[in-house]
Amino acid sequence: MEFNSHAIAEGEAFVNLFLRLRAKGIDSPRIFSALEQAQRQNFIDPIYADLALNNCIIPISCGEYIERLDDQIILIASLQLEKKHRVLEIGTGSGFTAALMARLAGRVTSIERYKTLCEQARQRFQVLNIDNITLRQADACYGLTGSGPFDRIVIWPSQKSEPQSFMELLAGNGVLVAPVGPANSIQTIVRYSKIGNCFERADMFRVRYQPFIQGIAAVL
Repeated sequence: MEFNSHAIAEGEAFVNLFLRLRAKGIDSPRIFSALEQAQRQNFIDPIYADLALNNCIIPISCGEYIERLDDQIILIASLQLEKKHRVLEIGTGSGFTAALMARLAGRVTSIERYKTLCEQARQRFQVLNIDNITLRQADACYGLTGSGPFDRIVIWPSQKSEPQSFMELLAGNGVLVAPVGPANSIQTIVRYSKIGNCFERADMFRVRYQPFIQGIAAVL
C-alpha cells in the first residue's frame, strides 16, 4: 500500500509538472520523455525526494543548490537540442541537468569546480547507464582553453557581463544560454544565437543565481 501511495503521489507530481510547463509554453514530447528517464529524485538527497518535481530550490552538497525545476527545463528547452549536438554545461551541480540533456543531445561535457559534486554526479550517471557525458572538475571562470567548438552551451553561474569567452566556443548556428547581471542581485537569463559571425540576443526571464567562483574547490 505504501508503494502504491508513493507511485500515485509521484504520478500526480508529474502531471502537475506537465500542466505547469504547458502553461509556460513547453509542450515537447522529447522533453517530457527525457524527464521521465532522467529521474530527478535520484539526484537529490532522499529527505527532499518528495520535492523532486516541485518548482522550488533544493539544497545539495558543498553549500550549493538545484535551481527551480521549471527554470531548468525552460532553459534546456530553449537550446532546442538534437542528437547531433555537442553540449557544454558550466556548473554540473547534482548532475540532473547534464543527465537530462544527455537524453536529448549527442554528447555533453559538464564542468564543475567541486570534487564532491563531480564524484556524486559520476556515480549517478553510472547507476542510470548514461555514457555520453564527459565530466570534468575545472575552473571555468574565464572560459575553457583548448575546448570546443560546441553546438550548445548552458551556463548556470551568473556573470556580470556578456560571456564572451564562452561565446567564442560556439560552433556555427550555435546557441548559448546564461544568467547575466550583477552578483547577489537579479539577473536576466539571456539566449545568444550565433548567426554567421554575429550574435542575436534574446532576454528570457529574471532569476537570482549564484555568481561564478574563481578556482577549483581546495577541500570540497
